Amino acid sequence: MQVLSRNLERKIAMNEEFTFNIKRISFDEDYRPAENTRITTNFANLARGANRQENLRNALKMIDNRFNALANWDNPNADRYSVELEIISVEMNIGAEGDGNAFPLIEVLKTNIVDRKTNERIQGVVGNNFSSYVRDYDFSVVLPEHNKNRPDFSIPDNFGDLHGKLFKSFLNSGAYKENFDKPPIICLSASSSRTYRRTENQHPVLGIEYHQDEFSSTDEYFRKMGLKVRYFMPPNSVAPLAFYFLGDLLGDYTNLELISTISTMETFQKIYRPEIYNANSAAGTCYQPSLKHQDYSLTRIVYDREERSRLAIEQGRFAEEHFIKPYKTILEQWSANYAI
Repeated sequence: MQVLSRNLERKIAMNEEFTFNIKRISFDEDYRPAENTRITTNFANLARGANRQENLRNALKMIDNRFNALANWDNPNADRYSVELEIISVEMNIGAEGDGNAFPLIEVLKTNIVDRKTNERIQGVVGNNFSSYVRDYDFSVVLPEHNKNRPDFSIPDNFGDLHGKLFKSFLNSGAYKENFDKPPIICLSASSSRTYRRTENQHPVLGIEYHQDEFSSTDEYFRKMGLKVRYFMPPNSVAPLAFYFLGDLLGDYTNLELISTISTMETFQKIYRPEIYNANSAAGTCYQPSLKHQDYSLTRIVYDREERSRLAIEQGRFAEEHFIKPYKTILEQWSANYAI
């Protein structure tokens, strides 16, 4: 990346000259990750190795099956709908024209719904999966180094502040507004360090709502991104999912939009965290997720979880070397002056 001029430093410090580019690529059984794709991303991880095409085909079939099971009205053969997925890659440009200073900031998924009965293609939800080099840096570099010689785990001051402001800046950008009509929904696993309690609230698609005993470090991190969280266990699921959102989760999205998120992200969680999401018994009134749980089933999809954890550290170091350190002063000035 190039050295920035004094004039450009001043503009960036005044909340100018950070712009975003959006790139789209279909996630289907022929998908191959680009060289600059985060290799720990759920979808990229599935598309590697000798079983890549079978992995992708099976995962996409799981998504379609789950969607039709939830969207069961006027769908007697459970085959009315299919889900098409797009990988949305967001680059942040430093400088008015980028000037070669583009950094791969975020990757998310966009769902699109195909109604085979009406031959209609329906917009789904942007977000779903969430990947970020800066988040890898925060959780895989900053947090471990902060706690290296501490007897008790703690969170550093200002942890996640920069990442949260970068995310808000993207949502407020012309690039986001030109491409997407609604705010994102990010859907993640429930935290294995927290206890969840079933409530009486039940939604026809999202299912039974759970409340937790206290927020996790991930919840706090997403709060700095401007996102609230609610936990729901959809019908015929075995564990609650965490839904991070702006606005009104239950009121701002159609049932089909919500189903597209559930079917996509529950499929990923069954693959990556089968101990929780492919368990053979469902969460009870009081529930604590555990990756040590033994009573679960495996999918037919190959996945190396240990490799994924190791690569997250490598990618955190990449962000440190190519983004955080070269632009430390610029980013600190911009963050200090950023107005929500």
